[in-house]
Amino acid sequence: MLRTIEGIYDNGVVKFDEAPPTLKRAKVLITFLEESESIKLPKRRAGGLAGQIWMAEDFNEPLEDLNDYI
Repeated sequence: MLRTIEGIYDNGVVKFDEAPPTLKRAKVLITFLEESESIKLPKRRAGGLAGQIWMAEDFNEPLEDLNDYI
């Protein structure tokens, strides 16, 4: 199982943003990113696209192009 956990390396110490899985022993891979490379995305707002997306009335109807396969 692979699990990615974000953290900060500061003066020889890695500080995790969350607790690692409770394993007695595990192999780890560490990738260092410059702080300027770290991208913080804004949190998504629930319902942010309300009123901008619509679905056709016949959305669940079979497609004519697939009649040979049905």
